[in-house]
Amino acid sequence: MVSHKEFETAGKKPGLQAWRIENMDLKPVPKALIGNFFTGDAYVHGQSRAFVYCSQDESGAAAIFATQLDDFLGGGPVQFREVQNNESLTFQGYFKSGIKYQQGGVASGFHHVVTNDANVKRLLHIKGRRTIRATEVAFSWASFNQGDCFIVDLGKDIYQWCGSECNRFELVKASQVAIDIRDNERNGRATIQMVEEGAEPQALIDISDASGSMKSTIVAESSPFKQAMLNLEECYILDNGVDQNLFVWKGPKANTSERKAAMSAAQQFIKDKGYSNKTQIQVLPAGGETTLFKQFFSDWKDKDQTTGPTKAYAIGRIAKVEKVPFDASTLHTNHSMAAQHGMVDDGKGKVQIWRVEGGDKVAVDASSYGQFFGGDCYLILYSYKLGGREQHIIYTWSGLKCTQDELAASAFLTVKLDDSMGGAPVQVRVTQGQEPAHLMSLFQGKPMVVYMGGTSRKGGQAKSAATRLFHIRQSSSRATRAVEVKPLASSLNTNDVFVLKSPGGTFVWSGVGASEEEMAASKHIVATLGGSASNVSEDKEPDGFWLALGGKNEYQSSKSLQKTVKPPRLFGCSNKTGRLIVEEVPGDFQQTDLATDDVMLLDTWDQIFIWIGNEANDEEKTGAPKIAKDYVDSDPSGRKGLPIVSIKQGAEPPTFTGWFQAWDHKMWETDPLDKIRSQF
Repeated sequence: MVSHKEFETAGKKPGLQAWRIENMDLKPVPKALIGNFFTGDAYVHGQSRAFVYCSQDESGAAAIFATQLDDFLGGGPVQFREVQNNESLTFQGYFKSGIKYQQGGVASGFHHVVTNDANVKRLLHIKGRRTIRATEVAFSWASFNQGDCFIVDLGKDIYQWCGSECNRFELVKASQVAIDIRDNERNGRATIQMVEEGAEPQALIDISDASGSMKSTIVAESSPFKQAMLNLEECYILDNGVDQNLFVWKGPKANTSERKAAMSAAQQFIKDKGYSNKTQIQVLPAGGETTLFKQFFSDWKDKDQTTGPTKAYAIGRIAKVEKVPFDASTLHTNHSMAAQHGMVDDGKGKVQIWRVEGGDKVAVDASSYGQFFGGDCYLILYSYKLGGREQHIIYTWSGLKCTQDELAASAFLTVKLDDSMGGAPVQVRVTQGQEPAHLMSLFQGKPMVVYMGGTSRKGGQAKSAATRLFHIRQSSSRATRAVEVKPLASSLNTNDVFVLKSPGGTFVWSGVGASEEEMAASKHIVATLGGSASNVSEDKEPDGFWLALGGKNEYQSSKSLQKTVKPPRLFGCSNKTGRLIVEEVPGDFQQTDLATDDVMLLDTWDQIFIWIGNEANDEEKTGAPKIAKDYVDSDPSGRKGLPIVSIKQGAEPPTFTGWFQAWDHKMWETDPLDKIRSQF
């Protein structure tokens, strides 16, 4: 059997491994850069249960190595062939913070950037609402458009540029990419600035390399125009300056200099016409025309497209939209799989934890390692050996109820600690409830405990409530977390374990679908809270149990949770592109994946939920129910007639919230964009 030296570490531990094909050989991709792809290269990816290869120009070599790796692992793995921009949901699920496409490849001398490399100069175009794709484009103002977000990556300075027409959910997703670049590619040693269109700082304006000019000739004096007027070999300016709008349309066969000069030509046009300096400019490639642009053409028609369980629309006259039915049964061919999160090691290295207090860091007693309070911020230094060399990670954990002063101090202290170690550590910023799998694994057999609020400061703790409830759930990486939730019956979940401490006694409640690992974790919680506990099985609760929870009430008790054969699936319904499309959320979904300006479909196998965001539009609200019905009726497993439940944001029943660990009923009281900006 042919065996490559790189195979020796394959499948030995959880997490994703990646290799790039270089001159017909395998070269490992640095852990922090997995998810970055050069568009001219081929890659092999593997993890403990399956492996994936992403093929481009060197697809033949990738296929050979994939087969050899399969043989080395005994023929057990599942093989996937992945192609750029058409990756499967399984593959997408590994990269929750986005897939990044970079120009170039081995043949053109491009190599994966060294972590902390400050000599970076690239422009990333951010697209996608469920799966984020960051594609490197020409470093020029001509690459920008008003409908999307872009990241200008200059190494130590990262600018997130927001077009005037992009929505808040897209802004949040783009911010995740920027944070991922800072934390992983720069090891936390970079600053992020959010820049809005029209308010660019001089430092950002100076990076433009657009040059050249275009001569303009009038094609038509006034609208309505004809689509045939647009020559594929030319660039055009559509003048709507009276309403402070200007469009530049770029033909796909226009010469490079014309396409690059599009934005500068439009700016000069505004000056020549004496239009307001607030006039908006849209630079549109052929096929990417906005609805506003197309309304000026009396005969505009798009090439029919279909995506997911949806309808394709052929745009004709502005007042007439012809709907083309789409077969929703195609969705059943997409198989979701829980995303496996990267683990640098097994978490058995050295751990040191400090609490942020009074602008300084105070050591936390080792006996309380793994316990985190929502009113505090913490610094966790993890040290481990890799290839004989000592490596370090600094996790900066912030509670949801910490003060802004503590949040600012934690960032300062992280940099100070990093500097004291010569700038070697990797920095990871963590918000309460978003803990990565590796952080959860540091406490070796004990669950990570997250208290609702309070502080661990000596003499400064708020008095604990008389009745407390802890929700214990095992993650897809097999680590357990115990999160304090409201002590109400509606917080229970048939799939998990809960510890209830009350004046009347302590109970360990196990749902029908609870795991042995979750039950084992409950013993640690009981020991932490003090005293002994009575074990209570679902449907056999004593009166005292319900009394402590304020009375018996409805909770998540879906039978499909108890012995789940198929994992739940979450879809987003959106017409932000001009067509109503449905996309599945890849990997492990969470409450933050619910886009408030969309309608979401949650398939729990025995019923379908239609979740209506407060900002969803009428087209999404009316189209989603039919999509849900078509999806169920076409399922080859025979689920026709399955119940379809419609619910509104802010009024979710426990049968819905139970599919999301530690559901936060107050999450949307704070703007999600403000939350993520606080991580900059």
